[in-house]
Amino acid sequence: MKRIALLFSTVFIVTAAFTQTVDTASKTSVPPNPVTASKAVPATKPAPVPKKKKDWGSINLNNRANDHLLIQIGYDGWAQVPDSIHTKGFSRSLNMYLMFDFPFKTDPRFSVGAGAGIGSSSIFFNKQQVNVAGLSGSLAFPDATVGQGNYFKKYKLVSTYLEAPIEMRFVADPEHNSKSWKGAIGVKVGTLLNVHTKGKNLVTSTGTPVNNFIEKQASKKYFNSTRLAAMARIGYGHISLFGQFQINNFIKDGLGPTVHPFSIGITLSGL
Repeated sequence: MKRIALLFSTVFIVTAAFTQTVDTASKTSVPPNPVTASKAVPATKPAPVPKKKKDWGSINLNNRANDHLLIQIGYDGWAQVPDSIHTKGFSRSLNMYLMFDFPFKTDPRFSVGAGAGIGSSSIFFNKQQVNVAGLSGSLAFPDATVGQGNYFKKYKLVSTYLEAPIEMRFVADPEHNSKSWKGAIGVKVGTLLNVHTKGKNLVTSTGTPVNNFIEKQASKKYFNSTRLAAMARIGYGHISLFGQFQINNFIKDGLGPTVHPFSIGITLSGL
């Protein structure tokens, strides 16, 4: 009887152990989920290729003209003038230069422009004259705004210079400069050719006509013979805006008020 009980106990333990082993194996060998297995692993994006930098030194500008006409039309004024000087109206300037362009070989977006030409300025006055041909030791500005004396209904002071502008230039696309943004900074050095006044239609202080005639006076003795002006311009294609300011005094030191002429206007140019 004891042997039979021992035999049944041994069979039960072996059967239980075998069943647990099979059960564990069935749990560890679960078949893969067909939905999960069907998902593809996303492909890795290739690294972006760096944009190649343009070699500006290799472009060909043989077809671009290096000489061109530069024309400037501007509004003129006098800076730092005393209250006793009365300018009015649309004082203006007209400048014309023949320019030559010298692009940098390593980067032709940059270039130096140089040339020569004529610059003129006309400043208009209100009931006032400028005695450029006077005999006194200083330049006089006779004033009729106080209600005394006659004056010219139209009166202006004209100055003309032979000038040599030089500028540092930049153009965004030197191969297509007529369709590109551009800018320049530089200076103008000029020598005074002529200064004259022109008065038209003399009237009394109350505006009554006295005589319809034109009077001109010319003399350079009160004015500096050299002009040094700083300039800058920016634009697109053949049109740009410019600004100019005379660094030295227009009138000789000690012979009149401190005057620094300036201009703001439009430039027409090939480059």
